[in-house]
Amino acid sequence: MMKRKIVIPLLVSVALIIIVVSQYPKLYLATGYGAKCMATAVFVAERDPQMVKLTDLNYSIVKYTQNIVDYENKSVTSSFFGLAKQTAVYREGLGCCLINDVSADSIRKFTFSPPTIRQKGLWRIAWPNGDLIKDTVYPEIDTVKLKIAVEAAFDSPYESKKKTAAVVVLYKGELVAEKYDKGFGITPDTRMWGWSMNKSLINAMVGVMTKKGKLDIKASAPVPQWLNDHRRDITINDLLQMCSGLKWDENYGDVSSATNMLYRSNDCYKVAIDVPFQKEPGTEWNYSSGSANILSGIIRTLTGNDLIYHELPYREIFNKIGISSMIMETDADGNFIGSSYGYATARDWSRFGLLYYNDGIWKGDTILPKGWVNYTRTPAVPSKGEYGALFWLNQSKKLPDVPEDMFTCQGHRGQRVFIIPSRNLVVVRLGFSEEDFCHNDFLKGILASIK
Repeated sequence: MMKRKIVIPLLVSVALIIIVVSQYPKLYLATGYGAKCMATAVFVAERDPQMVKLTDLNYSIVKYTQNIVDYENKSVTSSFFGLAKQTAVYREGLGCCLINDVSADSIRKFTFSPPTIRQKGLWRIAWPNGDLIKDTVYPEIDTVKLKIAVEAAFDSPYESKKKTAAVVVLYKGELVAEKYDKGFGITPDTRMWGWSMNKSLINAMVGVMTKKGKLDIKASAPVPQWLNDHRRDITINDLLQMCSGLKWDENYGDVSSATNMLYRSNDCYKVAIDVPFQKEPGTEWNYSSGSANILSGIIRTLTGNDLIYHELPYREIFNKIGISSMIMETDADGNFIGSSYGYATARDWSRFGLLYYNDGIWKGDTILPKGWVNYTRTPAVPSKGEYGALFWLNQSKKLPDVPEDMFTCQGHRGQRVFIIPSRNLVVVRLGFSEEDFCHNDFLKGILASIK
């Protein structure tokens, strides 16, 4: 009996050792995700780390990571039972980044003061440039139905499935409904991650560079490392529509192009441009976070000055359309992580959607070039109506009860900015999961409230 008692724990220990050794490379993905998300949630969004653990880091292998928050040095170190340690460091104005093979002190030297609009007194400035909401009555809106539709997006006190954090509804450009889950600690002032909605921010930056005559979407991507092989034929349009032909692997459950880029590298641009050629550009649609980061790196190169590069989205887009909370984070090398890391309040995400609803024009100011929004909504042929230029489309009727003209900023765990021109709507849904959330039913309810 004594031998049996000894053998069983020994077998369990051996089994755990085998699992850890075989999965060790993947552990860095979990700890990288944990450190990065916790750091930004605490130091950029100013959220409670215990709540972050329960909401943002509560799934898959990530929930087993241990995160140590260092408030004095503004960093977070994540580990998996002491193994595969990863550290993320906060830098003023640039958000948080993982550090790989560089010292935290060298990373902290880089700071940036975004030329943002003043945040005080916005409640006295009329929407959408400020937060003074007009008391507008639209007889075509059934306000009771709209309220029910918005509240249905959230969990009741007796359930925790939908995990919606915030909803904002704009009709004809005016804010007509909003709700936040205070149980999660979310308020109108809370910055929320956009994840892959950041790709749509890169669309806007490319639009600005096109308007300035710095980029031509039909021209070959100006990447010097591609000049001597087939990649020289990849155009800016191919990257925007994710039809580059690069051998990109967007797999977050294993070591892949995407996970190496986000969690194991200091330079996202370099990882993305080093991916080899696979197919003729324009012939196959392949979702790629690398494409957005290549475009981000191209913009950095063309500006020729890091201060101009880092100020670009603030001066040319956010400040002009009333967005005051947005933080676009960079990697350790200084590249905007165009694929994944932009944080703003729900109202500010709705302002970004409103820019596209208004055809790239804001109060008479042409932010994006003429025809840019129509180009954005034009489907990449190989995507079969599902994808345009760093925006998702509904031409394939993936959401069957929603108009086909809808186009969407779309991110991990259910982050969405829905733009429905034919129904005069911009709808934002931000949350911590979409496993048990039906976007079609959510929008169907809102659409039904408007005659």
